[in-house]
Amino acid sequence: MAKKLPEIVAKRLYENVYVCMRCNAKLRTTLDKVKRKKAKCRKCGSKNLRLKAKERRGAKA
Repeated sequence: MAKKLPEIVAKRLYENVYVCMRCNAKLRTTLDKVKRKKAKCRKCGSKNLRLKAKERRGAKA
């Protein structure tokens, strides 16, 4: 089960943080810019971004 983070910490780590689908670089931008394809990765230039995952994925013990 995932541990509950304090609200301030969760906001800093996950609010408006997106990850590039091509190179996995993190960047902070708004949802509006991502939807209109105005935001791009500063590392590779890709415009395919996704929200940063709040829970880890993988094998469950």
